[in-house]
Amino acid sequence: MNELLWFVLAVVAGLVVLVWSADRFVAGAAGLARALGISTMIIGLTIVAFGTSAPEMLVSAMAALQGNSGLAIGNAVGSNIANMALVLGVTALIAPLAVQSKTLSREFPLMLMVMLAAWALLWNGTLSRLDGGLLLAAMIAVVLWTIHLARTTGADDPLIEELTEEIPESMPQGRAWWLLLSGLALLLASSKLLVWGAVGIAQFYGVSDLVIGLTIVAIGTSLPELAASVVAARKQEHDIAVGNVVGSNLFNILAVLGIAGSIGPTEVETAVLYRDFPLMLALALALYLMARGFSRRGHGLIRRWAGAVLLLVFLAYQASLFLGVAGGSPA
Repeated sequence: MNELLWFVLAVVAGLVVLVWSADRFVAGAAGLARALGISTMIIGLTIVAFGTSAPEMLVSAMAALQGNSGLAIGNAVGSNIANMALVLGVTALIAPLAVQSKTLSREFPLMLMVMLAAWALLWNGTLSRLDGGLLLAAMIAVVLWTIHLARTTGADDPLIEELTEEIPESMPQGRAWWLLLSGLALLLASSKLLVWGAVGIAQFYGVSDLVIGLTIVAIGTSLPELAASVVAARKQEHDIAVGNVVGSNLFNILAVLGIAGSIGPTEVETAVLYRDFPLMLALALALYLMARGFSRRGHGLIRRWAGAVLLLVFLAYQASLFLGVAGGSPA
């Protein structure tokens, strides 16, 4: 039991430092980009989106390096489910989310297509180095496309306006470098600690890395998105609240799975293909329909009742995973 306590403490400490260091990393990267003259729009759509997914990416890399790629897959898919059901569910309960950005209305279909493409790649039951390389190449293409999309949409887009207000003014380069490098170092250390604790818990209870990735690790690494979306919603910056989730989901599928496959090719458990991916796709489709709206102007609204439904779906999904473990099913 003492050994289990150390594993639990490692997970808790790892998650706390992971979330805190991700904020430092994003602040340093954004400040440095500002100092170098990079536009607010590009900072918001690339650096900030990358930063909110940094915990998942570092955990994925550490897990793959240690031969626990199942944890990396569970983290990527589980974080997306948590982002859409938990993060947007809680956020919509706090304040109904009006989605008006043309950029988001184009990124939602892209998110769906990326998820479908990843599902197809993994359908043979393997996440190979080729799959990982294709996903990472697609990530680069998506970033470039997103920048082009934002530029052609114009600065009057609600998402761009909200991002401009949120990105802080430039800071001294020395401070920006310190925040960036110290944040990265802490991300690496805390992700390694988190993976060690999570794998230890999985082995102690005899469950798969996948289940731990879909539950404890996925929820923990989604905390930056939850915090960012709740704060944005309270400021009436609804497009940022939703945009955080869309951007993070794209990074999770393309970068997190891409990193895992490139470092440590692995078999994909059938539960991922028949249980987790379909739920992730169903949530993405439901959110797209809500965000697109059914009015002639095409503006969507994620209402409080929808937030409650999303949260209930997430709780039911987590309960089914824990009941499966209690019933003796490893995944």
